Amino acid sequence: MSWRDLGSGEVTPEHVGQRLTLAGWVARRRDHGGLIFIDLRDQTGLCQLVVNPERSPEAAAAAHGIRNEFVLQAEGEVAARDPANVNPNLPTGAVEVQVDRLEIISTCPPLPFQLDEDNVDETLRLRYRWIDLRRDRLQRNLRLRAQMVSIIRRVMEGDGFLEIETPILFKPTPEGARDFLVPSRLQKGRFFALPQSPQILKQLLVIAGFERYFQIARCFRDEDLRADRANELTQLDVEMAFPDVEYIMELMERMVVEVWRETLGVELEIPFERLTYAESMARFGTDKPDLRFGLEIEEATELTRTSQFKVFAGAPAVRFLRVPQELSRAELEQLETFAKDWGAKGLAYIVYGEDGEPRSPIAKFLSEEELAHFRSDPGSTVLFGADEPAKVARALGALRSRLGHELGLVDREAFRWVWVTDFPMFEWSEDDGRWSAVHHPFTRPTPESESLLDTDPGAALAVAYDLVANGEELGGGSLRIHEADLQAKVFEILQITPEQQRDRFGFLLDALGMGAPPHGGIAFGIDRMVMVLAREPNLRDTVAFPKNQAGFDPMSGAPSEVPQEQLDELGIRVVVPNDKKG
Repeated sequence: MSWRDLGSGEVTPEHVGQRLTLAGWVARRRDHGGLIFIDLRDQTGLCQLVVNPERSPEAAAAAHGIRNEFVLQAEGEVAARDPANVNPNLPTGAVEVQVDRLEIISTCPPLPFQLDEDNVDETLRLRYRWIDLRRDRLQRNLRLRAQMVSIIRRVMEGDGFLEIETPILFKPTPEGARDFLVPSRLQKGRFFALPQSPQILKQLLVIAGFERYFQIARCFRDEDLRADRANELTQLDVEMAFPDVEYIMELMERMVVEVWRETLGVELEIPFERLTYAESMARFGTDKPDLRFGLEIEEATELTRTSQFKVFAGAPAVRFLRVPQELSRAELEQLETFAKDWGAKGLAYIVYGEDGEPRSPIAKFLSEEELAHFRSDPGSTVLFGADEPAKVARALGALRSRLGHELGLVDREAFRWVWVTDFPMFEWSEDDGRWSAVHHPFTRPTPESESLLDTDPGAALAVAYDLVANGEELGGGSLRIHEADLQAKVFEILQITPEQQRDRFGFLLDALGMGAPPHGGIAFGIDRMVMVLAREPNLRDTVAFPKNQAGFDPMSGAPSEVPQEQLDELGIRVVVPNDKKG
């Protein structure tokens, strides 16, 4: 049986006079007092059906009971529309199908929300995700995603990379987030972990002699969610033997250029800009800088060493932003609360009115030299951060991002890319009282930093690089440690004991001692790439069936309880917290 001859969006003036059968969903029904017009939708587009009771009384009778999202099959003759009724915004807008036979294949009750309705509650959208996915925007996003992945595969294969799948059930290894654990029925009391990434496995593949590996990999991280973060994610995973950082960067730039050219028709200029981590933090207050607007952080630490304003004089770092707007007292109070939420102790300011005169409670403590340095345009405001450098960067970086969007400084049509390089190897955790890896524990130190591992780990830099687009980190990579003794030393700095090293990473250390070549690579977040490509603010609208921000699936009800007999078979006892008991 043939359901249709063409897609609804494929009917053209060349088909005028032909009889065609179409099938799809009712996007819209309009009753014009006899004539009934139906916009029939499928994945190719829309076609207008015209049901005339004089031409086909049976089709007209069926059409009277039709509602949006019914599934229909229609047979009829393609006709040219009257010139006055041509729709230039629709590819099929010059034709219509005069229906002779109409069959209702599937009915649909009144929808929980309309496909063209804005501001629908996200929980309701996720509960009826199959309806939500019929929206034009989500259809576009998922088709864009599929096209993007196809292009990525073509580029990677063209450069000799081999796609190899790695296990979903693997060993729990600390990589930054909590693991999702999977109990083993055959080995009671033991657990697999879903991979946070194929990091160790791809290193093993390169050690095994597959010199150029890639994979479109599923990854799982049990972490708190945000608009740009999910428990389940997909990444382009890349690793190569005898790596060249410049080649890896050039390959990724070439891949991105192909994606943007073929999906959006946008030509990106390469090579992309580069910033060191230190430069990025000093100028933008983040290692994910959005370069679509200026508003850069400026330095004033040395200038204020002898300031009469003691907050400045005693601070390890003093930096400021020049905001191109005269902010009111209420706005300043809101920004100070925001800055404190980001770790600032307060927010000093100087407001320059339209007369150019400074207004500030700290102005009387500042020297002429300081005031001259901070001088800004009439109708502007200078905001200060004074604290430890990292805290100042964090607070002013967050303020910069907020003000850039609120004041309309961001060029929303632009795509601005930047490589951030020379990351620190380690960062100190005050809560844990120990060093942690900035990227992951397999990242290679720069040659100049290897000697610092024994004396000053906090000063060691890594051969690591991130690719950032419009303030979103899309890719991150590094050269890896290929020597077992150097890897063991990094584990020691991270306070992973020799016993823990053998238990968690013994197989990797063994492999590193058996002819491991130098190797390195990168991983790209597929979901985030679609976010930037489609200009979507929420990652959940780039995947087919996401969880909500609480990690719950309103559609299926997952995660859900399981029968006691299944728990018994796995040797698991569930302990429900008191506040969850009925």
